[in-house]
Amino acid sequence: MDVLNSRILLHPRDPEVTTAFYRDTLGLAIYREFPGGTVFFVGGGLLEIVGRASAGPSEAMALWLQVRDLPAELATLRERGVEPERDARREPWGLDEAWLRDPDGVRIVLVQVPSDHPLRTDVRPASD
Repeated sequence: MDVLNSRILLHPRDPEVTTAFYRDTLGLAIYREFPGGTVFFVGGGLLEIVGRASAGPSEAMALWLQVRDLPAELATLRERGVEPERDARREPWGLDEAWLRDPDGVRIVLVQVPSDHPLRTDVRPASD
């Protein structure tokens, strides 16, 4: 498979409220807008808010967003009226995570990779 691009599609119950949440509350940058949808940058991927759904999301679904400074992001979110569902804590796998929900109940996992975590270790062999 030769994947050229990818994005996550969210079909919210109220597109205007959900779009405002991702744009204004989380502060995600807009990649593009079109009639009926908005596409946001999320690191190396894209998140598209499009269409409308009558039911909420599955509990099995989560949006994982890695951030540089988790405490600072949480402070900004609190200033904007968002209280995390679960505050930041170190997980058994070594990542710092906090959880919040979007207006439809999609779980958003904010993640900071600690400086001593293996994900930050260059595992390539040293060159001579």
